[in-house]
Amino acid sequence: MLEGLTEALRYIMDLKEESMKPQTIKIDGKDYCTRNLKRYHTCDMADALRINTLTALVDYIKGKGKDELRQSTIIHVVSPAQVRLISGLFDERVRECLIESNAIVNEFQFDHYYDQERFLIELQANFLETEDLLKLKQVAGNIQAGTTANYDDDGVSQKTTIKSGIANQTDVIVPNPVKLRPYRTFAEIEQPESSYVFRISDGSRGPEFKLVEADGGLWKHVVMTRIKEYLEYELNFMLEEHRITIIA
Repeated sequence: MLEGLTEALRYIMDLKEESMKPQTIKIDGKDYCTRNLKRYHTCDMADALRINTLTALVDYIKGKGKDELRQSTIIHVVSPAQVRLISGLFDERVRECLIESNAIVNEFQFDHYYDQERFLIELQANFLETEDLLKLKQVAGNIQAGTTANYDDDGVSQKTTIKSGIANQTDVIVPNPVKLRPYRTFAEIEQPESSYVFRISDGSRGPEFKLVEADGGLWKHVVMTRIKEYLEYELNFMLEEHRITIIA
C-alpha cells in the first residue's frame, strides 16, 4: 500500500518536472515557447533620464555624446511639451530611450468656468502679458454682477457692465476673439499666440469666466517646428558626426 503511494507521488513529480521544461510549439506557421525566456548576451537598456528643459537635453548630448550615444540616435519631438532621445534599432528591433524631457507648462483649464478671483489669478500666473490680456483683466476685474445676461448674446459677442469709477458704470462689448500667449511649451521656445473665445456667465455666486480655444490646435504644429529648429541650431555641428536625426 505504502509502496504504491510512493510510486504515485514519484510519477506526479515527474509529470510536474516535465511540464516545467520549456517547449516550442508551432501555431499558424510560427514558433512559440511555452515559457517566458530571457536570452543571454542581450544588450542591457538604460533607464531614461527625466528632465524638464531643452537646455538639459542639449548639454547631455554635448557632454556625453561620445560616451553614451549609440551609432545612430533619434531626437523625437513627440509634442509641444515632450521630447525624447532614443537610439536606432538594435538587432532585436527595439530602441533605447536615454532621455525624456517634459516641459513644465501651466494647468489652466480651457473651456472651464472660473469664478472672478480664480480667473484673475490664473490669467496672471499662466499667460504672457499682451494687449488683449490687459483688456481681459480689466473687464473681468471690474464687471458688475448680474449684468451680462441682460443683453443679447449671439454665442460669441457679449455685452456687459463694468465699473469706470467710484460710482460710474460703463457698458462695454466683451472682446472676442482674443489673442493670448499661455505657457504651453519649453521655456527656450517662444510661447505661441492663439485665438480664444472669451465667455462670461452670471453664476449663483457672481460672474464666471472661461476661455475656449479657437484655432483648432494649429499652434501645436508651429511649436513642434520651432523646437526642431532650436535643436538643429544648438546641435548643428554634432548632427552629422554622431548620426543624430531630429524628427517632429
